[in-house]
Amino acid sequence: MGFTGRSFVKALTPPLIMDGIRWLRKGVPDQMPLDGETGNSARSFDHQETVGGMWDEIGELQYRYLVDNGLKPHHKLLDVGCGSLRGGVHFIRYLESGRYYGIDKSLSLLDAARLVELPRYGLTDKTVHLTCRSDFDFTVFGAKFDYAIAQSVFTHIPWNSILRCLVNIEKVLQRDGSFFVTFFEDKNGEHRTRTITHDPGGIVTYSDQDPYHYEFDVFEELAKRVSLKAHYVGNWNHPRNQMMMVFTQQ
Repeated sequence: MGFTGRSFVKALTPPLIMDGIRWLRKGVPDQMPLDGETGNSARSFDHQETVGGMWDEIGELQYRYLVDNGLKPHHKLLDVGCGSLRGGVHFIRYLESGRYYGIDKSLSLLDAARLVELPRYGLTDKTVHLTCRSDFDFTVFGAKFDYAIAQSVFTHIPWNSILRCLVNIEKVLQRDGSFFVTFFEDKNGEHRTRTITHDPGGIVTYSDQDPYHYEFDVFEELAKRVSLKAHYVGNWNHPRNQMMMVFTQQ
C-alpha cells in the first residue's frame, strides 16, 4: 500500500517527536499525568525513566543544592548530561532567560526536553541553549560559566573520559566558577577489584565498568593535569548514595 505525503513523513518521524507535535497542536497542560496516573500512557514519559527515574526528587535536589551554594538568577549555568531536563526545568525557571546551557549525547532525550518538558512546565518563553554532543566540547556555546553541574555523569564514564571533560570544562569555567559533580565513592580503596552495593538505593557499582565507583583521590590526580582543584563535599542527601565534589580554578 502506498504512502501519502503526510503518512510518509509520519512513518519516518520517531514516535517521541510525533507525540510532541500532537501535544503542541492540542496545547500541553501545565501538569500532564505522570506514569501510573490516568490520561497519557506511560510511554509518553519513557524519557523520565531513561535518566533513572526519581524525576521530581533528583531534579529538585540538584536545583536546591546549587541555589544553596550561591547560584543566582543572573549566573550562566552549564548542565553537563542535561538529558530531558530533570534538573533543567527547575534551573530554567529560576535563571534569567538565556542563562541556561545544556549538553547531552542523546538526541532523543533533548527532543523530549524541547517537545515535552519545556511546554509541560510552561517554559517555552525562555531562551534555552541545548546541544547534542558526546565529546564534552563546551566551547560550542561561546560562553563562560559561573556554575556547572554534572549529576550522574562521572558515574557512567571511565577516568580517561572524565579527564576529557575536565580539560574542556577548564576552558569555559569563569575564574571564580564552580563545577559540581556527583560520583559513587569507594571510600577506603577496598573495592578496586570488588563491587559495591550502595545504601540507600541498592545500586551495584564497579571499578572497571558502568556504573563506576572511584576513590576521591583519583579526581584530585586528574584535576592536577589541568588548572583545576578538586574539593570533597561528600553526602548531599542523594537518594542513591552518590557523593558530591566541586572543581574550581587553582
